[in-house]
Amino acid sequence: MSRRRPVRRTSRRRPVLRRSRKQDEQVALLVAAVVAIGLVAAVVQWLLVHWWVLALAALVATGGGGLWFRQVRQRAEWARVRAQALRLGIAEIDALDHRAFEFAIRDLMRRDGCQAEQLGGAGDNACDVRAVDPAGRVWAIQCKHRRDGDRGSAVGVGVLQQVNGTARQIHGADIAVVLTNGRFSSKAIPWGREHRIHLVDRRMLGEWAAGSRPLWDLLDRIPPPRRPTQLS
Repeated sequence: MSRRRPVRRTSRRRPVLRRSRKQDEQVALLVAAVVAIGLVAAVVQWLLVHWWVLALAALVATGGGGLWFRQVRQRAEWARVRAQALRLGIAEIDALDHRAFEFAIRDLMRRDGCQAEQLGGAGDNACDVRAVDPAGRVWAIQCKHRRDGDRGSAVGVGVLQQVNGTARQIHGADIAVVLTNGRFSSKAIPWGREHRIHLVDRRMLGEWAAGSRPLWDLLDRIPPPRRPTQLS
């Protein structure tokens, strides 16, 4: 008799479903969102019961904001008062370096009610101080400091030519100024008059810095105001 070989039954394994990393991240985000919503709901519920906490926080914020605003306003007022009281003697100006000289000119323009900024440095296009006066006129001021005052080298035509090429074209100036604590060369004075470049020498600078008159009251042939001014 022939023996029958036992038939081996192979069991089929069910495929194991594996979640992708993206699905895991989505589940984690969902859990985090549920937890966050629960926390927010709990906080809101607590605040509704303890409403006085919100009222106290609002009161503190209002008081702190008011105090901060008053301090900012006081600092601005103090800066304005200091600027109006600014007086500089010519000896003080001589003792400055060139950069400090530029900032001093900026502060003097601010003293007279201008919006002024210091631009001096690389790429300033021959304008160390740019200002807008209360009449709306734009000023481009090139500063030339001389350590030895009027005994130093004179400011020549070359400086005026640079200003003439940039003050109006680049800086939009109504008034172009070259200002020095020294002196100008004999050729620079008529050249500046011909090309509408205002020159402020040591004498005029000293009068302006130590006095109470704005610079436009000391210069001739100033353009008319762009807008009405309340200055007396």
